[in-house]
This record gives sequence, C-alpha cells and structure tokens, in this order.
Amino acid sequence: MSDATTRIKDTITANDVVLFMKGTKEMPQCGFSSRVAGVLNYMGVTYSDVNVLADEEIRQGIKDFSDWPTIPQLYVKGEFVGGCDIITEMTLSGELDTLFEENGVAYDKDAADKIREANG
Repeated sequence: MSDATTRIKDTITANDVVLFMKGTKEMPQCGFSSRVAGVLNYMGVTYSDVNVLADEEIRQGIKDFSDWPTIPQLYVKGEFVGGCDIITEMTLSGELDTLFEENGVAYDKDAADKIREANG
C-alpha cells in the first residue's frame, strides 16, 4: 500500500466528513471545489478539507483510491459519496440530508431547504 493510500485512509477514518478539493474550504481554487465547499459551509457541516494542489501524491492517489477521475471528492464516514455533480444533485433532491442524518452528521436543515428553494 502506498504512502498516499495510507494517508487517505487515515484521513477518511479520522474524520466523519472529508472533502478532497483544489484549494481549501476558505479559499477554493476551482469552481467545482468551490461549489461543493459552499454547500457544506452553507449547511454548517463540520468537515476536513484536503488541498490536493498542495500534494501531487494525494492528488493522483485519491483518484486511484476512489476509482473516480475528478476532484472534488466527498467522503462521509469513510465512504466515497461523489463529485460536484453528484453532490449538487443530492443536495437538490434531499438525498444529502438523508445521508447526513443516517450517519449522524450535524447540518442545518433550514439552510438545506433554502438551497432547494433557491434552485427549485
């Protein structure tokens, strides 16, 4: 097992919600990462952000680990959830709320409802 794989596994095991992204949650470096971080931030989700631009080994390693070609990538309770399009769809359909509820992840339900109202 590579060092990157070990670090990825340790990160997703130690944190309930992890977003592998370009940039940080305070300063996203691409539109897709910004969209997912924005949803999580707006919904008040506590999550760990991993800036793949700061570590080439993690940048490629996370794609291999998930067998998913793009970044950002969201993990909840150690499970890969998806990238920007999937998270956007799940947010609008309410599936993301359900996922958080089933996994005991705190979030602001009113904020989630406001996102749906604004995009409905």
